[in-house]
Amino acid sequence: MTTLIDSMIERAQAERKTIVLPEGHDERILAAAEEVLKRNIANLIILGDEAEIAAKGYDLADATIVNPLTSDKAEEFAALLYELRKKKGMTEEEAHDLVKDNIYFATLMVKSGLCDGLVGGASCATVKILSPALKILKTAPGAPMVSSLFLMDVPECDLGENGIFAFADCALEVQPTAEKLAHIANLTNDSFKRLIGKEARIALLSHSSHGSAKNDDTQKVVDAMAYIKETYPDLLADGELQLDAAIIPEIGASKAPDSPIAGKANVLVFPDLDAANIGYKLVQRLGKAQAYGPILQGIAAPVNDLSRGCTAEDVVGVIAITCVQAQTL
Repeated sequence: MTTLIDSMIERAQAERKTIVLPEGHDERILAAAEEVLKRNIANLIILGDEAEIAAKGYDLADATIVNPLTSDKAEEFAALLYELRKKKGMTEEEAHDLVKDNIYFATLMVKSGLCDGLVGGASCATVKILSPALKILKTAPGAPMVSSLFLMDVPECDLGENGIFAFADCALEVQPTAEKLAHIANLTNDSFKRLIGKEARIALLSHSSHGSAKNDDTQKVVDAMAYIKETYPDLLADGELQLDAAIIPEIGASKAPDSPIAGKANVLVFPDLDAANIGYKLVQRLGKAQAYGPILQGIAAPVNDLSRGCTAEDVVGVIAITCVQAQTL
């Protein structure tokens, strides 16, 4: 059976993109890079000390290794960063210092067109990836915000899109407002269509289904759904829905009989970061699902974060997803 990542790898192989990996010191990154090169998934630029990377013993002959501390691009990138941020108070000295940072250097490579996307975060917090991306690449045209999703591939499951779901936002927005929940739903709708190639059926999740409970938390989701109807009327979405009503056909028919997506949802928008982060990890650890992300959406170029608990296999998957994002921009 073809898995989600099998299909992503096939698409990546068909139109190879160049991805920069800023964490050349992390063995999971190097093991993943070896596999990506072996399978012709992407062209790779790995940042780090050339001798230290070579000493790890991985076959990376086809990768380009760049050390930001000695690169002949440092001056050019410092000038570019200063030009982009001087109105925000950045000095030339600060710009020269920041380009020594692998994440900033990698993001400037994307900005300069030297590569098509960035994958990092195996050994740093999400903010270390997101902050340079927002400062240098900025949001995509028309995107009101940046958010994240996880692609979940649940084995032996016929729910969602044959076991495939998008969970949002599992990494960035701690307490999204009703308006932000609506924007997250719209961004995830676009991501799901581009990555999975299927229509997104979006459930705005809550502990209530269609008014079964009434409080401030449920009202936020109700307000988000109202905002969607007004601002994104073409979205196939509904809420508020409990998780079982969203994905189990019989329960959806019982709890929300008039819903267009109850029991059929393949995109789950969680009401806050606690619920989203706990939810994806429960499905990953207890349901033995593959979880790929956080995949960032709303940035002007493909930049994706990694969980610090990721495996080399996870990194290969996110690199393939990043290639597909670059193909579909």
